[in-house]
Amino acid sequence: MFGLGPATKIYIGVESVDMRKGFDGLYGLVRDRLGEDPMSGHLFLFTNRGRSRLKALVWDGSGLWVCAKRLEKGRFRWPASQDGRRITMRPEELAMLVNGLDVAEARPRKNWLRRLPAA
Repeated sequence: MFGLGPATKIYIGVESVDMRKGFDGLYGLVRDRLGEDPMSGHLFLFTNRGRSRLKALVWDGSGLWVCAKRLEKGRFRWPASQDGRRITMRPEELAMLVNGLDVAEARPRKNWLRRLPAA
């Protein structure tokens, strides 16, 4: 099983893709369309035109994983991109996305940092 460490980036392909693509097709999309190295250990996520299916591609050090999810009802709330190719997200945003929540409507709390008194 693969895990997402703190250094793992999550890249979302903004444009829809053909869900018949497998290992080699997704590998090519990551390399050519997203401009990233598919064997970097980062996670790459794609969806179909209807936003009812998604596929993830990730390298775990010994091979590629392709994971898929199909919604029985509804659509994934796919985020929009400013550059039109890809966006990155945090692991908690990925969890929200694959569970059907709208990432754009989520409001992250500001991190609390305890300030020490000046010495």
